Formats: sequence, C-alpha cells, structure tokens
Amino acid sequence: MTDYQDRWIACDAEELRIKAYYFPWGTKHIPYRSIKGLRRVDLSTARGKARIWGTANPRYWASLDPGRPRKSHGLILDTGRFVHPFITPDDSDAVEAIIRQRSGLADHEAGDSQGPII
Repeated sequence: MTDYQDRWIACDAEELRIKAYYFPWGTKHIPYRSIKGLRRVDLSTARGKARIWGTANPRYWASLDPGRPRKSHGLILDTGRFVHPFITPDDSDAVEAIIRQRSGLADHEAGDSQGPII
C-alpha cells in the first residue's frame, strides 16, 4: 500500500521511491531507516528551481521533475553518503511528515532554509 504518490515520488510503509533518479529512468529506493537527516529548502532559480534533472553541485542530485520550476519547496535527504538526493514532491508537507515519522527524525523547525546551488 502506498501512503503518498505523485508522478515522481512514492512513499510506502518501508521506503521512499524516487522515480527517474538514475539515467535513463531508474528508480532509487531509500529505506526510511537509512535516512539520517532531512532539510526543507526554498527554491530559487540558482537553488534548484531551474534544475529539471541532475546537478551543478557534486554533493546533491536532483531527480527528474519537469514541474520543478513551478514549485517553491524541495527536500534534501541525508542518507549518510556523499551525494544527497534532492526531491520536489507535489505535496512536500505530506512527504516530509511521512519521512520524519517513519525515519524517527525530529519535527521540522520553523522556517525554511535557503537551498544549495544545484
């Protein structure tokens, strides 16, 4: 059973799935237990909004999302690896709540942060 799903992101009981993460269309599976941190960020032109797929920053990878230019928030996942997945679900509040609850992360503090250059 899937608790959240849009065209590119799905959350079920055990994992987060990011569709079209890998070239050409591979899905990334991230078990909630492997998520060590989650940061909500505001998007701007240089900070993710104009990036449909990929990155200009080797520390982050933006999954494919042709609708990203119309969105205002993104989520950066810390899985303990060098590259942090950068996602922009259609309902970032719902995905953030699911990830925080299932991974045991603390509640989101007030205020969004400025995202990295992606």
